Parts: sequence; structure tokens; C-alpha cells
Amino acid sequence: MNDWQKKSPQDWETYLNKMVKVAAVEKLEYEGWVVTVDPVSASIILATFLEDDKISISVVLGHAVQEVEILKEGDNEMRQRLSSIFTPEESKAYSAEELEKRKNSLKTWLETNHIPVTEQSESQGRLCVAGVLTIDPPYGPEECSSSNEIILSRLQGLIQGYQQKQQ
Repeated sequence: MNDWQKKSPQDWETYLNKMVKVAAVEKLEYEGWVVTVDPVSASIILATFLEDDKISISVVLGHAVQEVEILKEGDNEMRQRLSSIFTPEESKAYSAEELEKRKNSLKTWLETNHIPVTEQSESQGRLCVAGVLTIDPPYGPEECSSSNEIILSRLQGLIQGYQQKQQ
């Protein structure tokens, strides 16, 4: 286990949203903005912004990392760009007010149909159904996730039917 892998998640968090140079095994070097660090494997996810609004994503596996050097701090605009990389296109199309309205509408509908739903306070806007399924913004069937495939399938069907009635 190398020094990088021995770091804690709090240590890795200090590298988020920063331009870094990663020295890896076999004298390989990678440069990019740190999007995240996987807490299990210590792998670093780097983003590089190319022309034509394209983004290159690189993954440097944790066991290969030898040294990480911070080259530049990210400003608020860069934080926004990095956080939006993996955000689905559909959720970018909604304003904060629209997302709040969609969330409250779906939550009310679920409660009316006696489906237990709560809002998870630690994750912005995420709904939790019966403690086994989560729904992220913009609150469509595609944003549902659960390890129980039967519940997932049934709730996705219900939400799809609900959305069709709304249109």
C-alpha cells in the first residue's frame, strides 16, 4: 500500500476542485482537475477541458499513484463546471424553483397514495421511499435507484404513469 492509499477521505477531500499533476508508476504523469477520489480504491478521477466544450475524463488507479502535486486552486466557476460534469442533462434544464415544485408535487402524490416518502436532509433534494429507494432530481423514473429490483421496477412504473397524467 502506497502513501496515497494510506490517506483518509478527509485528506483526499483537500484535493477536490484543484488542478493537479499526478505522478504514477512507470514514470507516467497526468494533469487535470480533481473531480473526486474513490474512498475504496483511492483512484483519482481527473477532468480536462478541451476545445468545443468537450471534456476528457481520466482515472488514475489508487495503487499506481506515487505523488500528487497541486498546481492551481479552483474558483467557484470551476467548482460549478466540475460538479455539473456528471449531472444528467435533464436536471440542468430545470431551475431550482422548478425542481422544488417537481419534488413537492411527487412527494405529495406518493403520500396521497400511501407510499412512505421522506426527504433526505444530508443530500440536497433526494427523496427516500420506504427506506429502500431513492429518487434524485429531476424526479423521473430514470433517477430512481434501489438494490431491490422489484420495488425499483414498480415505483418507476408508478412515477412514469404519474408523469404521463401530469402532461
